[in-house]
This record gives sequence, C-alpha cells and structure tokens, in this order.
Amino acid sequence: MINNFKTSDFYFNLPEELIAQIPIKERDHSRLLVLDKQDGEIEHRHFYDIVNYLNEGDCLVINDTKVLPARLYGTKKDTGSVIEILLLKRIDDNKWETLVKPGKKARIGAEIVFKENLLTGKIIDVEEDGNRIIEFEYKGIFEEILDALGEMPLPPYIHEKLEDKNRYQTIYAKNPGSAAAPTAGLHFNDELLEKIEANGVSIARLTLHVGLGTFRPVKAEYISEHKMHSEYYELSEKDAEKINETKRNGKKVISVGTTSTRTLETIGDAKGFVQAQKGWTDIFIFPGYKYKVVDCLITNFHLPESTLIMLVSALAGKEHVMNAYKIAVENKYRFFSFGDAMLIK
Repeated sequence: MINNFKTSDFYFNLPEELIAQIPIKERDHSRLLVLDKQDGEIEHRHFYDIVNYLNEGDCLVINDTKVLPARLYGTKKDTGSVIEILLLKRIDDNKWETLVKPGKKARIGAEIVFKENLLTGKIIDVEEDGNRIIEFEYKGIFEEILDALGEMPLPPYIHEKLEDKNRYQTIYAKNPGSAAAPTAGLHFNDELLEKIEANGVSIARLTLHVGLGTFRPVKAEYISEHKMHSEYYELSEKDAEKINETKRNGKKVISVGTTSTRTLETIGDAKGFVQAQKGWTDIFIFPGYKYKVVDCLITNFHLPESTLIMLVSALAGKEHVMNAYKIAVENKYRFFSFGDAMLIK
C-alpha cells in the first residue's frame, strides 16, 4: 500500500456557512453529487434520483445501528458540581467507557448522581487517553432510563438544537449502540427504499456501532502513522448471502456510508465474498488500498484531513475526490452530518 501521503494532502478550504446545522425538511430532497470513479465526471442531482443509479440484481448495504441518547448531565455527589458524560462504549451490563467533562474533577472513586436519582455512577478507572470507566447503578432497564435522561450526542460542529431527535436516526435504525449516526443513511425514507426494492435491488443490513473516534482528527504528519479507533460490527448469515449472491452474479455492491464500508472491507475475502460474523474493526482505508467488496459508495461530505475523506479517496482516487469537493464548495453543497450526499459510481 502506498503510505507516503501527508495528512495535509487531504486539506480543502470549507466556508463555515456550508456546515449544515439543521436537517433538510424532506430527507430525500437533499442534493446528490454523482462522481464517476473512472473518469472523475460529475453530475448534480437530488437524492431521490439515486434510484436511477441502482440496477436490478445490485445490493444496497445499510447500517441499522441506532444512536443512543448518550449525553448525560449529572452532579458530583460530594460537591454538587455539574458533570457532562458521553457514553462511548459498553464494556459489560453496567460498565461503560465514557468521555467526562470537566475531566480534572472526575477522579477514580468520584460518584455522580443523575436526575431524580434514577441513575448513579462511580468512576472506577481512567484510561491512558483520559476516558473514564464508569460503573452505573439503576433500577429497571438501562435503555429506558437513558431515553428519559439522555440527549442526542450531536457532532461538535453542530451548534443548533435538534427539534426532532429522530432526525439524527436513520428510518431503519434498530440496534442501539452508536455514539454518532451513520449519516449517509439519513437521506432515505420508506418510499425511496420501497422504490429501490421494487426495481429488483436487494437490501442487506449490517450493524456497526459508530464511536466518537469517527470525529477524532488525524494528528500525524503522515497518514500511515495514524492509529484508528475500533468499532463493533455484526453481519448475519442471511445478509451475508445477499451480498455474496450479488458478487456471484457480477452485480454491484453499493455501500451506504463509510461505516458499512469499513465493515464490509474488514470481513471480505480476496474475491469479495463475506462471511457472517461479529467482532471489532480498526481498519484504516486510505489511497493505495484495493477495495474487495464495495463497488459503489453513498456518503456525505466529510471534514478536511479526516480519515473519512481518505477512505473515499481510496475508492475514487484522491484527485477525483478533491476536485469533487472543490466543485461541491463552489456549488454550495451542504456539508457533514445534516448535509448533502455524494454517490461514487
């Protein structure tokens, strides 16, 4: 793999006003930039036009993870000071890896009380990166308590309050566990998915729980030195077979989002076939990587110098992608989680 790219090679200038702060009214009415990975040709469409690019026998792969309302506000039992906690990763039933603010006050042994004593937590360990391990105590079902107390963990670049928290979930979100939404899927509504299936396209589901590491900046000068975060995934027998049948028939696998892509490329063999499995992936895809499973990708527009723009560049070529981003900025496409979409075909 070519690994002499610098992080700065993936920089582009993004005016702040292009960072979408609220979702568009109709999910499938966002704009769609279509990029041909062979010749770099670009078309400007709307997301509902995606049906015209998916053919009978193709397979659309979606990530059915569900975002947890993972941001909690509590008070320290001894001082009464306010503590913000972001749930990152479940270690077992009652223990979570968390991000705590302010961290300096959150020492081992500190106890945190949440609204109406529905939930209490104790810091039992501090990781090397400063994340805290918290053991929670509660009565009832944790997910229900979280629904009552938690807020959606919107990305750091979104400053507007979200009126409807379901807009930061895909319509097919099913398995709770993500700290962030797989945002490429936010553009689909029921009607559009029905149209796609009616055209003979199969829809396969997998689960990858998105961690906040997805927003972690690349600080290394050379991208090959960046350490990737790990995320939990699952793929069932039934859905693996849908993908493999598509491959056997010489049709295309269209991945919805970088999360689905990372999962498929983690479990795919050299011929592009997948096996049902579950596990953790810390795959880092950047130019020089040869895709095995994914033929086409539906994705949003990503941050400059991020691992996600590197993943996209590995599929469509760095020059094509950076040119497409330049054109997207010139044409005032909306960027990031609530922004517009790109199809790499």
